[in-house]
Amino acid sequence: MVEKSGASFRDPSGFIFIRDAVVYRQVNLAGRESYDALMQSGLYERLTKAKALVSHQEVPLTFAPTAELAYKVIRPEPIPFISYPYEWCFDQLKDAAILTLSIARRALEYGLSLKDASAYNVQFLAGKPIFIDTLSFEPYQEGLPWVAYRQFCQHFLAPLALMAHKDIRLSQLLRVYIDGIPLDLASRLLPARSRLNFGLLSHIHLHARSQQKYAGKQVSRNALEGKVSLPALRGLLENLLTTVRGLHLRSANTEWGNYYEENNYTEAAFAAKRNLVKDYLLAVNPRSVWDLGANTGEFSRAASEMGILTAAFDIDHSAVQQNYRMVKQNSEKSLLPLWIDLTNPSPALGWDSRERASLRERGPVDLIMALALIHHLAIANNVPLERAAASFADMARHLIIEFVPKTDSQVQRLLATRADIFPDYNRDGFEQAFTRHFIIHKAEPIPGSQRILYLMERRAD
Repeated sequence: MVEKSGASFRDPSGFIFIRDAVVYRQVNLAGRESYDALMQSGLYERLTKAKALVSHQEVPLTFAPTAELAYKVIRPEPIPFISYPYEWCFDQLKDAAILTLSIARRALEYGLSLKDASAYNVQFLAGKPIFIDTLSFEPYQEGLPWVAYRQFCQHFLAPLALMAHKDIRLSQLLRVYIDGIPLDLASRLLPARSRLNFGLLSHIHLHARSQQKYAGKQVSRNALEGKVSLPALRGLLENLLTTVRGLHLRSANTEWGNYYEENNYTEAAFAAKRNLVKDYLLAVNPRSVWDLGANTGEFSRAASEMGILTAAFDIDHSAVQQNYRMVKQNSEKSLLPLWIDLTNPSPALGWDSRERASLRERGPVDLIMALALIHHLAIANNVPLERAAASFADMARHLIIEFVPKTDSQVQRLLATRADIFPDYNRDGFEQAFTRHFIIHKAEPIPGSQRILYLMERRAD
């Protein structure tokens, strides 16, 4: 069975398709010159060796879904979990931007130009950003400006600048503007002091003004020839790199960023919980894990340190940022921190709602962990226990979940500012709701606390 990817249809050079659960890319005859230029230039070997570009293998043309258009069919190195820019923390988006610019700069050394600078052309593999679009290169033409300049500014520079100078939550505009944040909007939202930054002044404020000036006017590609020299193009890329590297987040105190320092666990209880989680993981032996409400990833690492591919989701940007920095610092290869609100997860977006998959569509996964989470869903967000159980059952076959009773200090913290309208939030109510969808295999008290850690398996359909 062959299925064309809903995210890959705009480029006449080729497209992604899936055959028997394996991802392939068809290179069309229209992309022949650019593909051959990349493969013969030496750039492909340089980038793949540096783990900056996904490697691939050529397979027989008989694999092509549209053989009459096909020049090559390649099987790229698989990406275990596809994530999107609006799910990344600031440092992830910044690292992806730096990778894109570094590749664009390197391509010029080999007589090529990076024609696409979409943030969606970057994924995270083994703890690092990697470029995934083999067809984003074309032969460099002397004198032409960088065709991907506006795209880079909208996909990377605008959201990074807004996060650094205004509010980290503004990166969520990428969910609305999937082709990048419009520069005129970014210019209006940025504070006046951002104009004192030469890079932001040039690449966002003046760039936005230039777009408005030439809006609706036709400028042919031929008219631009000879306008931008190679040194000028390199200078543009260098200035963009300097601007991106100069962007930093201001420190911000968030509600759950210091959760592990402020919870009511003793060191012994914390260690006991981690050991229980590891025991449950060993009992299931999953290939993949989603840790929902992972905070800075302390318990995600119980899985990733066993070599299990683990995605760690949290609503708190500071926690995700800390988690990602630890991944980089420790060269962790099996953990992917992501910034996701489980009460409003990433939806399906784009043309025909198929260009960007919803979080649910990227599952199911072998096992999910929901540690110190259920009280946030049930009490802070009024999600009935049965609805939470049904949702978890849709996501995974196995579940490790922690029940936190009302007597726990963290629940009391949530109830301090609202009436207790949750009569069914107790152990019996919890087990009754979850056993409609799961079989409980284990229920172990966490020593030194009043919490219970459960191992469950989804009931057969």
